[in-house]
Amino acid sequence: MDAHRRNRGILCSLLVLFFLDWSAAQISYSVTEEANKGTVIGNLAKDLNVNVNDLQSRNLNVVSGYSKKYFETNIKTGDLYVHERIDREELCPNSLKCTLNFEAILNGPMVIRRIEVDVVDLNDNAPIFVENSFLLNVYESSPTGEHFLLPLALDEDTGSNSVKTYKLSPNEYFSLDVQSGGERSASAELVLLKALDREKEPDIKLTLTAVDGGKPPNTGTVQIHINVLDVNDNTPSFSKTLYKARVKENAPPGSLVIQLNATDLDEGDSGTVIYSFVKRANFNPAHMFSLNPDSGEIAVKGGLDYESQSAYEVHVQATDKGASPRRANGKVLIEVVDVNDNAPEIVVTSLLNPVKEDAESGSVVALVTVTDKDGGKNGQTKCKVDGSVPFRLTSNYKNYYSLVVDGPLDRERHALYDITITAHDEGSPSLSSTKVIKVEVSDVNDNPPRFSEPVINIYVKENGEVGHHIYVIKAIDPDANENAKITYSLDGNSRNIQVTSFININSETGEITSLQSFDYEKLKTFQFKVQATDSGVPPLSSNVTVNVFVLDENDNSPSILAPYSEHGSVNSENIPYSAEAGYFVAKIRAVDPDSGYNALNVTVNVFVLDENDNSPSILAPYSEHGSVNSENIPYSAEAGYFVAKIRAVDPDSGYNALLSYHLSEPKGDNLFRIGTSSGEIRTKRRMSDNDLKSHPLLVLVCDNGEPSLSATVSIEVVVLESTADMQTPFRHVPLKEDSFSDLNLYLLIAIVSVSVIFLLSLISLVAVRCHRTDGSFSRYSAPMITTHPDGSWSYSKATQQYDVCFSSDTLKSDVVVFPAPFSPVDAELISINGADTFTRTQTLPNSEKVRAQGGGGAGTFPLCSLLHSQQQQQQGASVPTEVSDPFGSALPADPLRQWVGAGALRVNHIKSTERGKGVGERDERERLFGHAAIRHLLPKPMGVLKLFMLPRDIDICLSFDDRSNAIFHY
Repeated sequence: MDAHRRNRGILCSLLVLFFLDWSAAQISYSVTEEANKGTVIGNLAKDLNVNVNDLQSRNLNVVSGYSKKYFETNIKTGDLYVHERIDREELCPNSLKCTLNFEAILNGPMVIRRIEVDVVDLNDNAPIFVENSFLLNVYESSPTGEHFLLPLALDEDTGSNSVKTYKLSPNEYFSLDVQSGGERSASAELVLLKALDREKEPDIKLTLTAVDGGKPPNTGTVQIHINVLDVNDNTPSFSKTLYKARVKENAPPGSLVIQLNATDLDEGDSGTVIYSFVKRANFNPAHMFSLNPDSGEIAVKGGLDYESQSAYEVHVQATDKGASPRRANGKVLIEVVDVNDNAPEIVVTSLLNPVKEDAESGSVVALVTVTDKDGGKNGQTKCKVDGSVPFRLTSNYKNYYSLVVDGPLDRERHALYDITITAHDEGSPSLSSTKVIKVEVSDVNDNPPRFSEPVINIYVKENGEVGHHIYVIKAIDPDANENAKITYSLDGNSRNIQVTSFININSETGEITSLQSFDYEKLKTFQFKVQATDSGVPPLSSNVTVNVFVLDENDNSPSILAPYSEHGSVNSENIPYSAEAGYFVAKIRAVDPDSGYNALNVTVNVFVLDENDNSPSILAPYSEHGSVNSENIPYSAEAGYFVAKIRAVDPDSGYNALLSYHLSEPKGDNLFRIGTSSGEIRTKRRMSDNDLKSHPLLVLVCDNGEPSLSATVSIEVVVLESTADMQTPFRHVPLKEDSFSDLNLYLLIAIVSVSVIFLLSLISLVAVRCHRTDGSFSRYSAPMITTHPDGSWSYSKATQQYDVCFSSDTLKSDVVVFPAPFSPVDAELISINGADTFTRTQTLPNSEKVRAQGGGGAGTFPLCSLLHSQQQQQQGASVPTEVSDPFGSALPADPLRQWVGAGALRVNHIKSTERGKGVGERDERERLFGHAAIRHLLPKPMGVLKLFMLPRDIDICLSFDDRSNAIFHY
């Protein structure tokens, strides 16, 4: 017994706590419908226990799911007032209670309170009858006390303002029996007080008045016409005064609801009963149900919906078939049983969208309301969030929920969430519905700018232009909008160097530009930091270290140190007469402020210049008459008559190949002249009888070299009396008159075919040779015969370039120059002087073949002349030339050896062979050249030779125009 009492006490305590919690979570107000706008219905500041001054800072807000905003709050006073017209009949038709629900929300901290406003009904609607008049047939034999149904009055108001009573106009036959409907409208029946007499009063007119319970009350009337009928003995009688039945809302049409039973004591047609529905006000039972008039079975016709109407009050009538039919009234109460045929409905009211990514856990994002039109368990719902998202639902009150943050948010990973909310009821089977809401996450400046590398290396050439863009620094900020807008700035100096005086950075683009030209010899490298700062609040930043390396440019000339010698001399060196080949003379040392390859060597260009060592070569004179050593002219030749043209070429180049022509005639003979530059011989005047018939002429061809070289040719000009004598005699062969035979035709066709094939082959060969010349022969051009503007012919050729590097190891280094793929037509000579310059060029006839010989298979080079420097030439010094015998395809018996030792170039001797013509030797004198001792063999003539003076001891390298290198150690 005690345990039972204890359990009951605990249960009561829990119920008290539940109702206390419910009352704390919900605030109730009431307001009459049609209240004026601005009518205050309560004070939220007081009921929420919040200071009025904090309402604005805490952002008091009223949220509802209605299409109209019926209420609003005064943020200054906290009053809740009417904002829109409230019509109870529009909001809650046919409902006894009408409430408006919404939520009041405060931030910082978050407070949510449910508010319920009860809309009080006003008596603003009068009762009305659907019928304008009502006809009632009553038998004169009807007993007193018989009841007759009357029309039902409707009132849109509810409760106490609904229809409460009826009044009947004064008469002596009938009275009213008013039946109270409780909260609903009342109904009335007509009761017969006195027997009727059709013969006295066949028609009775009454007025029925419906009165509601308002103050003052409103009324509505209808006219009742009573038709008094003839005698009828017995009235049908129902087995029950009230029938009750239940039917499911999803019952198919034709389903039986209930069967009525009425009897009549009469016999025959007067005892046969038929059933019918009675229409009451605006409700016609025939719309929802069907009634069998003979059996009294009521069946479902269709359209039942528990959510629309849960019960029906149906009035029925049983009438006999007598001559004067009599009827009885019955009532059937049909209850519609709910079926779980409505899925829950989810309504979302967004509060905070987008949500900041730094929102705290528990922050309210949206309010969710779940409704289900079904009743009982079918209308009880549960709601949840599907999937793995940092949000959850918390229950506020019954089917009202809050969507709150349930984990950290990161916009950089997820900027948008599709939150799926699922609600299901507890019916059987359970129905569910889903709602997807999109929640955006707004950016917060929580990410500093990031560089792709912690250290950035920039390489800048020295002597660059001021303002040159040297690098673009880029940082990435994963934030958005202003939080991702980055500005760049320089941060810090390098080793007491003011970085801002060297470079500048564009704050928006990160483009680094130079403010001055860099000098590698003064500043090789420096370091600074670049700071990237975003535009967020507060701003975030990060740094990156930038190393700037200045690249060396070859902008400094080598400085030659004083020559070193064991004898202590500075500008001159003495060597003994008996010095052997390779004797050390001196060593030249030089320094270069540059670095790397720019300080590794000094380039010396050797230019081989031409010497006037070739006399002009006269070609055979040309004449229209074909003579070789003599020319014939007619006696009648006019002045300027063309006699012959002398052609000559000179293998030299430049002025050494510029030819002039001179004519030497017998003394006193002034008949002919020759073009100085063209070589054309023409008559100066007409012939006279005193002129000789034969004129021996001597033509002198001179070049413009120093000293000038020349050649002569003799031509005899014969004067003929008539032009007929100038005809060349031909042997006349008699022609045969035979016709052109077939054999001759075939022969002609064969000759033409062979000629065409030969011509096509020749054209193809020329095209192939030209193509190869463009690619492979571009560096080794053959000698060319060109014509000067004055008409003379000159013989010239292109030059080549070689790069030679020397080592300081005199006794162990040989430079071997391999022959190029195509040998030049003529060999050129090299001149090296004491100042390490090369001034003149000498050409020799073509060397067609070079044979491999010596170390590494290198060919020898015929050194034919040594010339003085360009400086000596400018000073007017004479240029002694020593030319060796020309050589052909055969190699010299001994290879050419050049020794450059301690700054001196020594040529021991030259041996060459030209197609078996013998061997010629010539000693050459020494010329100062470089600083390193080398022994090298040159395989072919060279146009330009580059020698590199090395500031320190390195290996020897040799390069050609085709960039192939060869290094040899001995």
